[in-house]
Amino acid sequence: MDTLLPVAPKVRCHARGWRVAVSLLALLLVAPSAFAGTGPGGKAVTPIIAQIDAGHFKAADAAIAGALAQPGLSADTRHALAFQRERMRRILLDFTLGADEVKARVRQQIPDLSDAEFAKWNAAGLFEHQLIDGRTLYFKRSPGNLFRLSPEAVARRAVQTPIGDGPMEALNEHQRAIYQTALAGHKSSVLPRRLRMTQTLTVDADAVPAGETVRAWIPYPQAVPGQQEDIRYVASVPATHQIAPASAPQRTVYLEKPAVAGQKTVFSVTYELTLFAQYHAIDPARVTAEKITPELAPFVAERAPHIVFTDAMRAFSRKVVGEEKNPYRIAQKLFAAVDQIPWAGAREYSTISNISDYALHAGHADCGQQTLLLMTLLRLNGIPARWQSGMVYSDDGSRYSNIHDWGYLYLPPYGWVPMDVTTGRLHPAAGDDKALEWFYLGGLDNWRIAFNDDYGRRFQPSKRQFRSDDVDSQRGEAEWRGGNLYFDQLDYGFDWQVLPAAQGRSGN
Repeated sequence: MDTLLPVAPKVRCHARGWRVAVSLLALLLVAPSAFAGTGPGGKAVTPIIAQIDAGHFKAADAAIAGALAQPGLSADTRHALAFQRERMRRILLDFTLGADEVKARVRQQIPDLSDAEFAKWNAAGLFEHQLIDGRTLYFKRSPGNLFRLSPEAVARRAVQTPIGDGPMEALNEHQRAIYQTALAGHKSSVLPRRLRMTQTLTVDADAVPAGETVRAWIPYPQAVPGQQEDIRYVASVPATHQIAPASAPQRTVYLEKPAVAGQKTVFSVTYELTLFAQYHAIDPARVTAEKITPELAPFVAERAPHIVFTDAMRAFSRKVVGEEKNPYRIAQKLFAAVDQIPWAGAREYSTISNISDYALHAGHADCGQQTLLLMTLLRLNGIPARWQSGMVYSDDGSRYSNIHDWGYLYLPPYGWVPMDVTTGRLHPAAGDDKALEWFYLGGLDNWRIAFNDDYGRRFQPSKRQFRSDDVDSQRGEAEWRGGNLYFDQLDYGFDWQVLPAAQGRSGN
């Protein structure tokens, strides 16, 4: 009988085990498929995407130029081709280091790092890199990611400083309170708290010519009964604003402001909302196979380019699931397997042609990549799964905040229940209920705000220029008539205050 994978040790917020997970993947996987995407202009763009993924940027650029020169090209195809040129530019912003620069950065923490040691770790895939037009270029975060991926490297550090964890990475009293309150009250939505949040988006000085209008989109919370309710707009800078309707799957506040020479262009939105924690006490014996209704059908389907049932995905699923038939037990096995993939700082999502396939093969993944991989595997097994994302914060005095992705799966008779595979399996103490290990497969803390109930959807109003992140929406986006303002031209921030529970009860 197949068994669940052992619980991997925690190493940081959103982090998972060590190279054991990479070894596991290497044993289970076949070669990755080069999926190139579908949609408008897909046939013209597919081979170009494959060229870019293979690192043939000069050839891809020539192919784009040739395709754009063809008469009668549709606007959709022109847009798709232009984005592939932009994708190459973004990749080169992420992959900026040569081998000597990587060594120099690692030697700041391992002063006696040898070339042979670097070569060994490089051969093991611990430094993410690409061969681009004959040059080996390393991901700019790969020196730091080394210490997320290798216990050997951690042991070699000259100064043993702890790797910082987020507040929910280890089992804590708040998670215990959620669990106990839900069970005692026979409720799945508990412990409401009122929060005031201000999110800022700051465009660099002189990124836009003086007098030109900067258009900005700042994420805004979804109205989700039993999760986050009573949302109330408080203020914004500038005051004139447009809040996307509650039906918008990626909800934002839209703002405009003229650029001033030599000054940063700052936007902000302040709102209040009530956040609920969740815990669903799932009895596996009660869970039945899903009857896929028309409403559920989209959530078991492929959705190119990031949810595709590749041969490698099927092989991984068969190895993990085995002969298991119970949907909850299948979900546990898949959750445990994805949870073991080590967390590492991620390249920008818009540069990746198939995120779930990337997460399956890269040897590491961040929260959104893990979530898309788990969603793909669940859907492949006939279990409806959907996306949710936003931000997480602390209520422990640390002022911790981060952007974060998680999801939901559908389990009859319980319906939609949350899952956070990156926070993952917890470690119950001797006196704890063992069920707390699976808190984040059916439960969710309320130290988070959901901005998005889906990924890769249009803003309302739509951007005219390319999105900086065409998958997720957490940091905010900006543009002007001359083009998009990418993440190297802006910054974002969160500031929050817990309010008395009775304060504020109506709004948008």
